[in-house]
Amino acid sequence: MDAVDATTEKLRAQCLSRGASGVQGLARFFRRMDRDGSRSLDAGELQRSLAELGLVLDTAEAQAVCRRWDRDGSGTLDLEEFLRALRPPTSQVREAVITAAFAKLDRSGDSVVTVDDLRGVYSGRAHPRVRSGEWTEEEVLRRFLDNSDSSEKDGQVGARVPHPLCPHPRPPRRQPVCPQVTLAEFQDYYSGVSASVDTDEELAAMMTSAWRL
Repeated sequence: MDAVDATTEKLRAQCLSRGASGVQGLARFFRRMDRDGSRSLDAGELQRSLAELGLVLDTAEAQAVCRRWDRDGSGTLDLEEFLRALRPPTSQVREAVITAAFAKLDRSGDSVVTVDDLRGVYSGRAHPRVRSGEWTEEEVLRRFLDNSDSSEKDGQVGARVPHPLCPHPRPPRRQPVCPQVTLAEFQDYYSGVSASVDTDEELAAMMTSAWRL
């Protein structure tokens, strides 16, 4: 493991210490920080953003991370590649069942689903914390939806462009738009859940029950 891998592992551990939604929370925060839509951050922006969340990288670590995920020689890291690297490693079996669950919801094939789609399909009976008695099924759904809300002010989840099915296709600035969940956000969330599930078979059973695959 080289220095950048060690730094990535350090950040991942800090995220997961915050629970299953830790990686997803970091991803949401970074996507909000990317106000110009460039999908990139320089070392200083990365360091300051992480500091706001209580995640600490020194200057050398931040610069090394940016170099690793600088795909075009611009001196900035590719945000989506970096976030993908932060997800806990998952097997092909786990990736396949997570993707299958999202695909069932994504009726248009545009990698975006609405929160109403989730409410109509989701079942939390097999979630580890429901099975342990810590949460109810309704709490699981509420926490998932809360964690998927990538905007603090406009009520939007996922992509900044309103979903085609939204009744307000061109909403004024700051007006709420239809909540959405992207494939990346779905994967961010379940990468954290996956880290707390021991076997591929258990995760597959949980996903099959939750999304009625």
